[in-house]
Amino acid sequence: MKKQKQTHVPSTNYFDLLSEEIVFSILDFLDDNPLDKKSFSLVCKSFYTTESLHRRALKPLRSEHLTKILHRFPCITNLDLSLCPRIDDSSLKVISNVCKNMLRSIDLSRTKFFTHVGLSNLVVNCVNLVEIDLSNATELKDPAAAAIAEAKNLERLWLGRCKAITDIGIGCVAVGCKKLRLISLKWCLGIGDLGVGLIAVKCKEIRSLDLSYLPITKKCLLPILELQYLEDLFLEGCFGIDDDSLAALKKGCKSLETLDMSSCQNVSHVGLSSLTSGTACLRQLVLAYGSPVTLALADSLQKLSMLQSIKLDGCLVTCPGLKAIGNWCISLRELSLSKCLGVTDEGLSSLVTKHKDLRKLDVTCCRKITHVSIAHITNSCTSLISLRMESCTLVSREAFVLIGQRCQFLEELDLTDNEIDDEGLKSISRCSKLSNLKLGICLNITDEGLAQIGLCCSQLIELDLYRSAGIMDTGILAIARGCPGLEMVNIAYCKEITDHSLISLSRCSKLNTLETRGCPLITSLGLAAIAVGCKQLVKLDIKKCYNIDDAGMIPLAHFSQNLRQINLSYSSVTDVGLLSLASISCLQSMTILHLKGLTPSGLAAALLACGGLTKVKLQESFKSLLPRHLFKHLEARGCVFQWRDKVFQIIEMALRSTFYYLQAEVDPIFWKLQLEDVE
Repeated sequence: MKKQKQTHVPSTNYFDLLSEEIVFSILDFLDDNPLDKKSFSLVCKSFYTTESLHRRALKPLRSEHLTKILHRFPCITNLDLSLCPRIDDSSLKVISNVCKNMLRSIDLSRTKFFTHVGLSNLVVNCVNLVEIDLSNATELKDPAAAAIAEAKNLERLWLGRCKAITDIGIGCVAVGCKKLRLISLKWCLGIGDLGVGLIAVKCKEIRSLDLSYLPITKKCLLPILELQYLEDLFLEGCFGIDDDSLAALKKGCKSLETLDMSSCQNVSHVGLSSLTSGTACLRQLVLAYGSPVTLALADSLQKLSMLQSIKLDGCLVTCPGLKAIGNWCISLRELSLSKCLGVTDEGLSSLVTKHKDLRKLDVTCCRKITHVSIAHITNSCTSLISLRMESCTLVSREAFVLIGQRCQFLEELDLTDNEIDDEGLKSISRCSKLSNLKLGICLNITDEGLAQIGLCCSQLIELDLYRSAGIMDTGILAIARGCPGLEMVNIAYCKEITDHSLISLSRCSKLNTLETRGCPLITSLGLAAIAVGCKQLVKLDIKKCYNIDDAGMIPLAHFSQNLRQINLSYSSVTDVGLLSLASISCLQSMTILHLKGLTPSGLAAALLACGGLTKVKLQESFKSLLPRHLFKHLEARGCVFQWRDKVFQIIEMALRSTFYYLQAEVDPIFWKLQLEDVE
């Protein structure tokens, strides 16, 4: 019998039938996982080209690959170089030649080694630049500011901590960049009234102005408040501004919506009343670490009928002051009283009772409030989405049950260092929208309560269990099963946690931050499971995990290619394990203190092999054991060394009894008592 001849039916690539716009729309849905687009591009040449043309934003890790990367993605409009420690003038020249008119935004906020020459090349060739971030460029001087002034279309400029730029340089920017809508000059100590005044006079389109910690006085305030479109004004730490400075400004700024006068300790209710009398549209007011919140200060806010957010962190608060804020600020949606002295049940209860639409409340370290305040908060503010109440230690266990019963829209809840127990956790599990839950130093909770959170709070993204010693593997297993979208977990010093917890957490594929410091029962087996299952891991802390050795580093080096920060201190990793991490091209920060198996030659080899390092913490003793030219070479690549000398701990141990020291290390209750004694 003859074999029938088979006819070849050509396969059809249905993507070829789609327009470029439709394929781009599909790729827009792949933003959650950065590996998805990479996988798409590796399917075929057509997909590779399509993904190259689709990419608009880029955040490279190494400047040496910049030329290749920019040619690979020719349509980049937003370039973030904040992870590249070394960007010199030649790098900026490459960017300007390749990107040209396409580039609209560039972030150089954490890079060094470029000068005004490179900036000039950039702004001359990339004429469509509308956003430049030069924060922390402490070496830049006025010629750099003059170069920026050539960017005629610039709308947003960040110069935070550019301390060498003076009024002359910022004057050039004011004259050249008249389209500016946002400028941040925070900590630019060389800029004073003259420079700020020029910005206000020349840049009439300004919407957001950050002058925090500048040595300015009343001379520049008048032109600032005459800006027709000004919406956000930040004057944090401007000690040259006082009541007299503000007295002549009663007409205010009608367009202003956000005002930050944190740490302006020379401004009292008198000056504030002058400034706010003409700012009826103000929606957010920040007065943190300033004058006491008295009845007089609260009365100065009575004309701000549209005020929705007020932050008084660190202020001395009086009961009449809080009550008055409750009376005047009728539209309040957010209130922050973090670390405020003087907050009592009477004042807080009176305020929240009158603000049933409050969405965010922060009473961190308000140590005088009790269950009375919580009862009023939960009874009145049932629409809360964020409640922060760390270290409210007088609040009884029963009060936490009320939170779950009445505030079921909560998305963020910080209960660090509180008396909550399992019954409280079971009640809080009714808050099914919780995404951020902090339970650090909660010594009364166990797996029983945590399991209920895992069962009911499936949207949980961040979970902090720092030093909550009652938590064991069973609780973590319930969390891992019920909360597959977890991105951050802190189980530091939960000393009963074992590899079983890490194996269960390895199912959470979106996990990017894991802190297991001080978990002595965790071994390399558990870490290997995390490496295999959590490929988006960015930050890892395994300090004092004594049973993690080189066997844990090998899978980490192979699978965790997104890892950027790791703490290996006091582990059992040796030269071999440390050197294996060199295969992680993203690795930028390492803390390696007290590794018994680490030798000077092994350390030197690892430091040279890890080409992307920007920060390394080392034991002081290694400074004399390694050649000086090695440090110079690494520093030239952009790496910063931080040296630690722990000798004082040895002295401290000698002075104390061995029992006392070890008890504080392993017993969280003992540790907490000692902390309270210090406070």
